[in-house]
Amino acid sequence: MGFAVKRVKSLSAAALLAAALCVMIGSSAARAAFLPDVATFTLGNGMQVVVIPDRRQPVVTHMLWYKVGSADETPGKSGLAHFLEHLLFKGTQKNPAGRFSQVVSTIGGQENAFTSNDYTGYYQRVLRENLRQMMEFEADRMTGLVLTDDIVKPELNVVLEEQNQRIANNPGAKLSEQVQAALFLNHPYGRPVIGWRHEIEGLTRDDALAFYRRFYTPNNAVLIVAGDVTVDEVRTLAEETYGKVPRIAEPPARKRPQEPPPIAARTVTFADPRVAQPSLQRDYLVPSNATARKGEAAALDILAHILGSGSNSRLYRSLVIDKGLAVSAGAWYQGSALDDTRFGIYGTPRPNVTLQQVEEGIDAVIAELIEKGITADELDRARTKLIADTVFAQDNQATLARWFGVALMTGSTVDDIRAWPDRVRAVTTDDVQNAARTWLDKRRSVTGYLVRDNGRAEEKRS
Repeated sequence: MGFAVKRVKSLSAAALLAAALCVMIGSSAARAAFLPDVATFTLGNGMQVVVIPDRRQPVVTHMLWYKVGSADETPGKSGLAHFLEHLLFKGTQKNPAGRFSQVVSTIGGQENAFTSNDYTGYYQRVLRENLRQMMEFEADRMTGLVLTDDIVKPELNVVLEEQNQRIANNPGAKLSEQVQAALFLNHPYGRPVIGWRHEIEGLTRDDALAFYRRFYTPNNAVLIVAGDVTVDEVRTLAEETYGKVPRIAEPPARKRPQEPPPIAARTVTFADPRVAQPSLQRDYLVPSNATARKGEAAALDILAHILGSGSNSRLYRSLVIDKGLAVSAGAWYQGSALDDTRFGIYGTPRPNVTLQQVEEGIDAVIAELIEKGITADELDRARTKLIADTVFAQDNQATLARWFGVALMTGSTVDDIRAWPDRVRAVTTDDVQNAARTWLDKRRSVTGYLVRDNGRAEEKRS
């Protein structure tokens, strides 16, 4: 979650800011004040609406999220969710291709769309007086999309070129794709969001329309409006626009094939002549916010922060500063997912240092944390930083809207989001040590090696 603050000009000012923040997030009254005044309601057709008031500027962020992503695709049709995202800009009978984007540009707004494993989203950022117009456009294309082969086939080439640029010509992205495929033996998270190229090439107009009619319906969508609005204003506009869209489908329950218990560490090596700098990445199969037991996901968040977030993290201090083995090292946790997810670790060696040396250094840091645990000071710093991120996120309405959207798409409720800082505060040093001991087991992992191939590219699994 990104956030921005003005640089503090003096050490004393920085210290005062840090002290004030610690006091603020420790006070129950202040905690309530720093959480957004969010309201939610449901339209008659089943569409959920979330309103996040922010009256500082006459601007709104309008986001429409659908509960469908690449993990919901029909086997053999990978890339379909992302392909449909592209096609949704191709117009309806009421608003021909290009008109929606042209209007957004003319009024000085911003727009984009995105697809993930579990969701697809569309958003515009405009002046508050243009909100109704954005709702009208999105409500129209929710069920009114018009597609012909003359529209679909050229856009398929656009998607193939995107796959070529983002994946095929990027050795690091190709390694990540292979690591993820090796980690998820049975779950659809193992296929790339953009799709496997040979399956993208076979997608058709009929595939896109069938997917559209199955999942693009108001009862499978969540509208998030953040900005200079009131709940009553949004309710009225939503009922007059989205409320008129009929339910056209009942999307199936999102029950995906689950992973068998992992019993063997796996490795993937990707060699390519374009690799300028070798690197290592390791993904562990771990629970998400939706699948974890009480307190586990927050403990994994803190573990990722202590282990590998920034220059004060254990991995960075050990591998980069103390031992001089790496130019970078870190860790991350992808907690927002409907099913079990990934905890990642990475490292890039210095010249004349091998990947094996970096891997041994990473393993040593993890082993020490599992054996000795973390300190109370590390825990306090991590909790303060994670909670501060949620405070600062409120300074950007688009960031806040996206934060709520991702959470709601992956099994959380508005109340769950509100309670997240309290869950972080409840984590103990033992919780973090237990999370490391339980989940950072190599048998739960795939380790990927990116190396330079002197002559020919090859991929190897073992």
